[in-house]
Amino acid sequence: MSFWLSHPLFLPSLIVLATVVLWATSLLPEFITALLFFTLAMVTGIAPPETIFGGFASSAFWLVFSGFILGVAIRKTGLADRVARGISARLTDSWWQMVASVVLLSYALAFVMPSNMGRIALLMPIVLAMAQRAGIEEGTRSWYGLALAVGFGTFQLSATILPANVPNLVMSGAAEGSWGIHLNYLPYLLLHTPVLGIAKSLILIVLICRMFPGKPRPPQDLTPLPPMSGDEKRLAWMLAVVLALWVSGSWHGIGPAWVGLAAAVVTLLPRVGFISGEEFASGVNIRTCIYVAGILGLAGTVTQTGLGKAMGDILLSVMPLDSERPFTSFTALAAITTAMNFIMTANGVPALYTTMADSFSQASGFPLLSVIMIQVLGYSTPLLPYQASPIVVAMALGKVPPRAGVALCLALAVITWLVLLPLDYGWFRLLGQL
Repeated sequence: MSFWLSHPLFLPSLIVLATVVLWATSLLPEFITALLFFTLAMVTGIAPPETIFGGFASSAFWLVFSGFILGVAIRKTGLADRVARGISARLTDSWWQMVASVVLLSYALAFVMPSNMGRIALLMPIVLAMAQRAGIEEGTRSWYGLALAVGFGTFQLSATILPANVPNLVMSGAAEGSWGIHLNYLPYLLLHTPVLGIAKSLILIVLICRMFPGKPRPPQDLTPLPPMSGDEKRLAWMLAVVLALWVSGSWHGIGPAWVGLAAAVVTLLPRVGFISGEEFASGVNIRTCIYVAGILGLAGTVTQTGLGKAMGDILLSVMPLDSERPFTSFTALAAITTAMNFIMTANGVPALYTTMADSFSQASGFPLLSVIMIQVLGYSTPLLPYQASPIVVAMALGKVPPRAGVALCLALAVITWLVLLPLDYGWFRLLGQL
């Protein structure tokens, strides 16, 4: 017993495990668990402060923060309701059509807008305003279903588009830095879109319609839309500029987070902006911002302490990787990323998994590039919402209770493993990747 207590990974393991359990079970509010993690990590000194609080310096945190501010402005000016009125007459004929439209719109936007958080901030106010116009009340299961359609459609499906989410970019950078492998847009799209994009979107639509049933009604207010107000016009132009800068990020080099933060600052400026200090205080969910910072800080701490590498080594020793059993090896590699997701979250998994890919390649007999690509199925299919911060943000914006998000996560993960994983294996083999 004394050996384990004195082991350098004992305290980090204990703190990380306690944090993950509290987030998974919702025994405490998520932001309190994050604050508890910060406190215990600092008191015990398991990692430097810049690592523990690194989430506050990450671009993901500032995308969440600025997304909340832009969402408040979109709702306050009436722009969300205007757009919702423009599309609700066409997309609310049936619940299936409504859910499918939201999921596919979330997916389609990923092709032109590189930030998960930015897409959620843009879409959520519009989708929820459309829900209200269709007679779907806040706090109902159908309301939760639409909010989750935005979150799951944005995060899980965008994993098939190389520059569309943070884990993909982390994987791309790690593959280049560790192995000199440069991932290309079209081959990546071809490898992942048929199964993890198209097939998964269809399953997501069916699950939401079944688990969160709804009966939209035709919009009652059929009066013509009034002319756009001055604030609506100014905000629409600003959002168009923001979207253009997000799409052209590879050209000008300014990250999506800093574009969003600049827009948020303009939104808050006296006489120039759109929301007051009181509206900022009531509309910006600081609790979720702290939660996201906690998730990112946890992932950084796991890597810094060596806990992630130790876990990877253990998984490598127990997983049935065998060149004579390719399907078993394929499943085991996907399972490794799923297990890592519990302590590193989706953003952190590719950083560790990709650096260990050569060992996995030798054990499984798969090409190195294929081993790197297999992880996409694992980190894009979280078992619990906290493993994917964009889903957490979508749930917060839609006021979705943790139980509803966990239920959809688990249901989609089960079907992914039973149906999509064999299909993905077959597609890899068809393309000559295995």
